[in-house]
Amino acid sequence: MQAWDADFVAFSAHKMCGPTGIGGLWARYELLNEMPPFLGGGEMIRDVRLDSFTTNDVPWKFEAGTPAFVEAIGWGAAIDYLTDLGMPAVRDHEMQLTRYALDALRARFPESLKIYGPNDVSIRGGAVSFLFDGIHAHDISQVLDEDAVCARAGHHCAKPLMRQLGVPATTRASFYIYNDEADVDALVEALAKAEKFFGL
Repeated sequence: MQAWDADFVAFSAHKMCGPTGIGGLWARYELLNEMPPFLGGGEMIRDVRLDSFTTNDVPWKFEAGTPAFVEAIGWGAAIDYLTDLGMPAVRDHEMQLTRYALDALRARFPESLKIYGPNDVSIRGGAVSFLFDGIHAHDISQVLDEDAVCARAGHHCAKPLMRQLGVPATTRASFYIYNDEADVDALVEALAKAEKFFGL
């Protein structure tokens, strides 16, 4: 994070095979030191008076109340698991599977399916967003669900991007260490059924 010269970096445990409801925030000490706390109680105070309080030092200043210790233990196990796999191996698997998915989708739907994002898998993650011409993303995800293929449809917390692309939403399939080529094949077959169902 120092190499990025970042002021703040936030990350979620559930993106690392960990539990939901916990994440991390790395920030420059001087910025955290200047910021006021956003929650009160517990270890975040140094002293309390009738008309004021003094905050504790960073990081305790931002750790009000009971810590999410169950989630932290689960996250620790997930970090150990990913460390044992090796992040280069995780990234390599993600890139290989994304390449397989992009090639399979383009081969099966050369004209009717628009895939968003770069073709170079070294500069993208394992998420593949796409849209059939003339079919809403939510309709596609509903049909995929009937074949037990999980995909996400919507604006993916990126509504300004959807406006820039000129689309109401996209469907997104995400691939990670627990996926393999059979999952991509299941996606492609389910999309072929959806295409047929909607008469494209």
